[in-house]
Amino acid sequence: MRQPWSETNLDQHSLTVTGQLVQDGWEVEESEPKTDSGFRVVALDDDTVHVLKRHREQQEADRAEWGSAWVNTGLVFTQEDGSWLHPGKVTDLFERLVAASGLPPIRLHDLRHGAATLMLAADIDIKIVSDTLGHSDTRITRDIYQSVLPHVGKSAAEATAKLAPLQRKADQEEQARKAAKETMKAEKAKAKGKKEGQGQEGRTQGLTAAPLTHRSRKHSYGIPVVRLGMPRA
Repeated sequence: MRQPWSETNLDQHSLTVTGQLVQDGWEVEESEPKTDSGFRVVALDDDTVHVLKRHREQQEADRAEWGSAWVNTGLVFTQEDGSWLHPGKVTDLFERLVAASGLPPIRLHDLRHGAATLMLAADIDIKIVSDTLGHSDTRITRDIYQSVLPHVGKSAAEATAKLAPLQRKADQEEQARKAAKETMKAEKAKAKGKKEGQGQEGRTQGLTAAPLTHRSRKHSYGIPVVRLGMPRA
């Protein structure tokens, strides 16, 4: 909750982390980040910048309404009178909002993990994710989010494969040619079988429909047929 407007550049879509609040019981102290990597610049997306601009306008309206009673802390997130927010109150409010939403319970700190997971799932380089989180080494990021990294690796492999579109297109065309060749072969075999079937059917019909001739009568059943007629004079 300790982010001053002086370290928030909405025109450049970024903010700089230069300090933190440490809570001991209910007492809160302001201090610098624990490590050098804690001092960092965090990039902001367009939607976040839009929300922060609206928030700043509302804060200016509150300042005008409170007048001389306004507490000028210079912080981005404050109470209605400009005084700083106690981390414990923010945590309590967050827990109530989660309970009211009906979603599975999570801690306020878990939002940090959720953001990192979404960044990795979006194929953001792990060095950038590590710098955003303020980790001193990418190995820390890998250890914490190793369950997400296999999915990231698969996505990275697919993205790399797409860099060779000509080869992929050639493979697809070759598969299409093979499929067309197999289809034509099957159609020819089908047509040939149909033609042979019709020829066989014609021969069968010819045998059954042809009239019985003298020669066929003579040799029917292998028994000679004796021609009967009037005796010669």
